[in-house]
Amino acid sequence: MPRCSLRRVTFDEIPEARFRASDAEADSTAASIIDEVRSGGEKALRRRAEALGELGPGEALFLDRSDLERALASIGGKDRALLERSHRRIADFATAQRGCLLDLEFPVPGGSAGHRFIPVGRAGCYVPGGRFPLASSALMTATPARVAGVGSVWCAGPRPGRETLAAAAIAGAEGFLAAGGAQAIAALAFGCGPISGRDVIVGPGGRYVAAAKRLLFGVIGTEAPAGPSELLIIAGSGADPCLVAADLIAQAEHDPAAAPALVVFDEKLILSIEDELGRRLASLPQPNAGIAAAALEKGGWVFVALDRVEACAAADRFAPEHLELIVDDPQNWDGHIANAGAVFLGAGSAEVLGDYGAGPNHCLPTGGAARFAAGLSVLAFLRARTWLRMDDSREVAGDAAAFARMEGLEGHALAAELRK
Repeated sequence: MPRCSLRRVTFDEIPEARFRASDAEADSTAASIIDEVRSGGEKALRRRAEALGELGPGEALFLDRSDLERALASIGGKDRALLERSHRRIADFATAQRGCLLDLEFPVPGGSAGHRFIPVGRAGCYVPGGRFPLASSALMTATPARVAGVGSVWCAGPRPGRETLAAAAIAGAEGFLAAGGAQAIAALAFGCGPISGRDVIVGPGGRYVAAAKRLLFGVIGTEAPAGPSELLIIAGSGADPCLVAADLIAQAEHDPAAAPALVVFDEKLILSIEDELGRRLASLPQPNAGIAAAALEKGGWVFVALDRVEACAAADRFAPEHLELIVDDPQNWDGHIANAGAVFLGAGSAEVLGDYGAGPNHCLPTGGAARFAAGLSVLAFLRARTWLRMDDSREVAGDAAAFARMEGLEGHALAAELRK
């Protein structure tokens, strides 16, 4: 059985800052689609969806809450129970996150100041429906929106199956737009048919979805940029090659552009892992095996670190979407690594468990964005709005007037002095 060899890299060859802030072709296409949907409304949206094969003539473009509930009623009891268990864990974790975000009141000279966490009014949740429709993404996006207190949640995505619609129903969505790509993002942003314009749009998607969200930022809010999936495993000398290979393949089968990567401490372990990769690829069905093999060949790599310090530095340089620490004392390792979308501590904490509802969200920053961004959470749907109440403003007003005159803003100074 052929070994699946990974590309060996030096420290300086470890990819960093891989996310493209601009994609000229995707941006140009997405901009044209956005203009078309914004001006043409529902007719333009339907025309696009039908041309892409997302929708047949006469098929419903907008599925309301009753459609979602019918889909939920149509799935088997075991599947429904599975969706409900996953939803409960995601919701419990999001509720605990929300509970950590406390309103603040703080004394300032002459009064008080503080902040309140206020949910946005309307959210849109994109649910991929391409090669592998992801019902899990309906749970991961709509659930924290509802926990945050968002009043109106619509999902969108191409060719939603009944499991995806059922997941949207369980997560609390009020409807589902049966269209994908940049046209769906435009429809959510500006409103279309029964959908009013969204304040925030979240969820993973392809390059045209990413381009549309990028172009519309400022019209709507959105989460950290997301691209092809990534996994970095730091495998200690005692790591099981079977587990490591299984987790690399699980990530690689997402997309030929995925980045399954590995940091180890000796060449012997690499060879054992590569043997396992070859064996597991041979037993994987198609198209999964072909997709995973392409990702391992094109985006996969392995770095041999001298010690823990260099291994942690390698992780921080790559800033992966997912980081697995299959090492002794993983909690201690985690304290030395800053850049990762989500961390999975120990051999039992497979990344795939996070994909399917252990609790934390699976919508995470990619392409090095973990250096400055976090995964999706209730925070994406909340605003920390500050407030100020002054009962005796003499001290602060005097400083404000002086500061205004320092900057040459006499009108500001006079407004402040009126409060003295």
